[in-house]
Amino acid sequence: MTTVRIWFTKTGEASYISLLDLQRVMGRALKRSGLPVWYTLGFNPHIYMTFTCPLSLGQESLVESVDCKTEEETPDYEAWKTALNRVMPSGVEVFKVGPVVMKPAKIAFADYTVRYHDPAAVQVLEQYNALESAPVVKKTKRGSKTLELKQYIPRLDLRQEGEETLFDLRLPAGDGLNMNPTLLTGYLAEQFGLAAEGVGILRTRLITDDGRDFE
Repeated sequence: MTTVRIWFTKTGEASYISLLDLQRVMGRALKRSGLPVWYTLGFNPHIYMTFTCPLSLGQESLVESVDCKTEEETPDYEAWKTALNRVMPSGVEVFKVGPVVMKPAKIAFADYTVRYHDPAAVQVLEQYNALESAPVVKKTKRGSKTLELKQYIPRLDLRQEGEETLFDLRLPAGDGLNMNPTLLTGYLAEQFGLAAEGVGILRTRLITDDGRDFE
């Protein structure tokens, strides 16, 4: 049995596909592709799939991946890529298929680009930079805890693209702590009235605990 890692982008309208629906989308795509994927055993056999660091609804990504299994000893990864792209919905594009190199537990950080369309963003983001403290409450399945945003995002380095204001973030994404950019956008909305709706959030990298790109 060989585990195959499928890398794909999730952009545009596809950003509104939930994890549950994405599981269905990938399951259908793998079936329609005719690829020799392995099914679980039991009364309700289904394609084995494991997604890495699933995104929040409405966020885009250039670095999504899902693992599945095949009984092929030496899969033709380029043939897998071609077969899958023939049946993928708009906004989902497979850019690489290959063997599993690293376990998801190696992931420690994720990089994001955040894009504001609101002309008021520059002034508000500079106000954030001037703050000494920015506490937020992070809710988890185990309860809630207060985090200091300034510990993880001490300042925002802004840039302009036309009428849009952009900045990049590197946030913890490991098993111990996983921070979503919406913690920041929500804080800016609550404290300064900068609307969080319509903010573009794009994940660009997954990074391991030793600073390498996750593979």
